[in-house]
Amino acid sequence: MASNYYETLGVEKGANDDEIKKAYRKLAHKYHPDKSGGDEKKFKKINEAYQVLSDKVKRHQYDQFGRTFDGAPGGGGQSGGFDFSGFDFGEGFASGGFSAQGGPASGWEDIFSDIFGGAGARTQRKARGSDIQVDAEINFAEMVRGAEREINLYNRVVCDHCQGSGGEPGMSKKTCPTCQGAGQIRKTSRSFLGSFSQVSTCPECKGEGATYAKKCSQCAGDGRVKKERRVKIKIPAGIENGQTISLQGQGEAGERGARNGDLYVTVHVRANEKFSRKGNDILSTEFIPFTLAVLGGKIEIDTIDGELILKIPAGTQSGETFRIKGNGVPDISGRGTGSHLVRVVVRVPKKLSREQKELLERLQDTDI
Repeated sequence: MASNYYETLGVEKGANDDEIKKAYRKLAHKYHPDKSGGDEKKFKKINEAYQVLSDKVKRHQYDQFGRTFDGAPGGGGQSGGFDFSGFDFGEGFASGGFSAQGGPASGWEDIFSDIFGGAGARTQRKARGSDIQVDAEINFAEMVRGAEREINLYNRVVCDHCQGSGGEPGMSKKTCPTCQGAGQIRKTSRSFLGSFSQVSTCPECKGEGATYAKKCSQCAGDGRVKKERRVKIKIPAGIENGQTISLQGQGEAGERGARNGDLYVTVHVRANEKFSRKGNDILSTEFIPFTLAVLGGKIEIDTIDGELILKIPAGTQSGETFRIKGNGVPDISGRGTGSHLVRVVVRVPKKLSREQKELLERLQDTDI
């Protein structure tokens, strides 16, 4: 007894073409007999259902009569199956598509090229160089002013001997003996459905179709060698802790003239005992005596630019914050500079001399 085609693909009766194609693609990947865990019987049923539901004429007739255009019983609990006599298995797969009499081959080419890398495959591009990621540490002052670092790297660079060509200097190129100049290797396989072709980049010439008569004696034909080098890094003022700088083209060399990878430098700012950062502002705390808070005066404070005199107004409350404009962190985008925010904490002495205690007791009577 044939199963319902919609149930076979796991879609609703009102499913659109994209939903049907997506469901088929998923099941074809899962149950193809040439793949691990495949199931030939299920795969045949899935193909049968897809060939009917992906064709508007067949699907319309199937929805109306439970039969396909050729009169073969369809789903809906009736016995029978779909007639595959109209399909050209051998030629269909060899050309990268799948043809059927009475309907287009829509969906087959991209589905089977996904599974097998079919004849639609193209020569791969030369491999771009790998990216490199490193870390750099700076102190708080360098974060504010900017800094430079030199780092040692050991990675693949362009071979000086062959200038990246992969061939021994003076040697000419010849047609690749492996692919005969095609740059591709075609492998034809057969399954119960027929034959299909798989195309891959030639491993000998890397898709170029030609090789040097003699490979470079220094890089063995790769065009790159591993070498130690020093790279100078400019760290901009105002960079955030954990922010990453990108240096284009400073990564590993690409394959035979392909572009280099990039260098990514993650910057870490060491914590400072005196200062902290919030946005583009610098924060610090100063402790002052009770009498200074009451009477007012001046104190000497530390800033990132050196010592400054800060005026404390009479009646200053503990926890009050004073702003010194322009003494903060420069915006990394160049949009001005933050401030230095000084939080004042009134220090309460734990021990008093007899004289100090007597003076405070007198003041206590004045309700100060």
